[in-house]
Amino acid sequence: MESLQFSNLQLLAAAVLVLAGIGSSLLARRFGAPLLLVFLVLGMLLGEDGPGGIAFDDYRTTYLLGSLALAIILFDGGLRTRVADVRGALAPAGVLATLGVVLTAALTGGAAMWLLDLHWVEGLLIGAIVASTDAAAVFFLLRAGGLHLQRRVGATLEVESGSNDPVAVFLTVLLTGWLASEGAASALDFLRQLALQAGLGTLLGGLGGLAIGAALNRLLLPAGLHPVLAMAGAVAVFAFTNLLGGSGFLAVYLAGLVVGNRPVRAYANVVAVQDAATWLAQMVMFLVLGLLVTPSELLAVLWPALGVAAFLMLVARPLAVWLCLLPFGFRRGETAFIAWVGLRGAVGIFLASIPMLLQLPNAAVYFNVAFVVVIASLLVQGWSLRLAAARLHVALPRRDPPMRRVELDLPGQLEYEMVGYRVAEDSAILRGGRLPAWVRPAMVVRGGRILMPAEAGALQPRDYAYFLAPPGRVMRLDWLFAEPQEAREAEREVFGAFSLPGDVPLGELAAFYGLSIPTRYAARSAAELFAERFDGQPQIGDSLTLGQAVLVVRELDDERVSRVGLKFGGVGARLFGERSAPTLLQRLRRRRRG
Repeated sequence: MESLQFSNLQLLAAAVLVLAGIGSSLLARRFGAPLLLVFLVLGMLLGEDGPGGIAFDDYRTTYLLGSLALAIILFDGGLRTRVADVRGALAPAGVLATLGVVLTAALTGGAAMWLLDLHWVEGLLIGAIVASTDAAAVFFLLRAGGLHLQRRVGATLEVESGSNDPVAVFLTVLLTGWLASEGAASALDFLRQLALQAGLGTLLGGLGGLAIGAALNRLLLPAGLHPVLAMAGAVAVFAFTNLLGGSGFLAVYLAGLVVGNRPVRAYANVVAVQDAATWLAQMVMFLVLGLLVTPSELLAVLWPALGVAAFLMLVARPLAVWLCLLPFGFRRGETAFIAWVGLRGAVGIFLASIPMLLQLPNAAVYFNVAFVVVIASLLVQGWSLRLAAARLHVALPRRDPPMRRVELDLPGQLEYEMVGYRVAEDSAILRGGRLPAWVRPAMVVRGGRILMPAEAGALQPRDYAYFLAPPGRVMRLDWLFAEPQEAREAEREVFGAFSLPGDVPLGELAAFYGLSIPTRYAARSAAELFAERFDGQPQIGDSLTLGQAVLVVRELDDERVSRVGLKFGGVGARLFGERSAPTLLQRLRRRRRG
């Protein structure tokens, strides 16, 4: 009976830990703290130096839990990445995920060697441990933090963070093996191992994704088992690739990428369950890592470790990002923001547990330095993410209108999903707003009756309207169906008071307002410049700055900008005043008539 009671106490303690993490997340949202940092600190408070007093030093269990959690998180990241939406970011993200990690590790390793008085291999090991950005931290802060980043910047960050772990793992394992073998391994051995890790990871990840997708489509399973099949398949791909000597981290991310970009059955259910599993994985991983650290032992390396963190954030990562993105035409503000969002998280602490497992000399130093670097990154970079995005002009201060949207997955294809809205009184759709060409009306529910589009006619207040729309474009319909007051306020905040046609000549716009623009822009239209800057895939809300004016994509016709919003900021708003915009429109109309 005592053993049964002890088991119940363990289950209760685990449940209380998860509930405490959920409760602390509500508090963190109120004060703007990065939630992953909250889970980490909660684990520290429960540890042996905190009020909880739990003594935990099982690095093998930590490695197992960390591997499982990262496999789930990386699979989720790949699952939600649409290749069509990030195609312009694949090349720069790929360079950052490979060369960028190596450069960051080398630069940071040099600083660690000097600050901690270590051998050069040991310094490089610390650099490798903290070289990669953390997928859990980046995915969460970009998707749950309320930021609306420009498409190319956000896609580059997400793809990089999801695919750069394998290089960091590879460097860490090789340098750890070198130290364990006292330098017996050769440079040729390193290159062979790199080729094996990358090659097997890519091959088995692609094949594993195809196998998971085929299983989801061909096996007749009860509805609730599809998400379980996908998750178990992802973990199997991860473990099997590792057993064969490949990179399981790369493989599981690519498997998610393949599944997410193929027609699969029950995709909406898979994503919903995967979202919950990812949250749980993040919480458990950060809580366990917090339990593992002993805060009193951090004091011995605190100042050198803070020096390593500062060098990483202010020198190594920015320099590596600048060198890697130089050929791809990113603006200085975009490059600076990508450099600043080099968030370190559980991956660094997880990798630092590998030397602890092998009981290398100075293993505790590596672990404690990695922990301090992660804390510093989440505190400084995580807390300043929104401010950095605003200052560097990579995100609009968008306030989305309150919206109740119903989305239904259509099994067997990815091109369309069904989306439903309640038609609010005086909403934009009732005031002349037009549905985009890519939307297909499906049905209208009016007074409890289901009507086909031809039978329903024009939409009426309190109708429930359902449409077929591409998943990536659904949010573009929100403005048409939002409650009128909130929608107008949010619309003005995002787009400005007036709109202009997408073919407005930038030279004439600049001359009218006295704006300073590059000479090469004068002969182009706003639509042409948006197409160039956003790889032919501009989205509603994307913005371009022209002197003191800001142009914002307001409407799209297929993938071409048809209307833009015009805003002025700061002194520009007082000097120009947006009331003069109608004068410019009249001039354009007269010129076209002539």
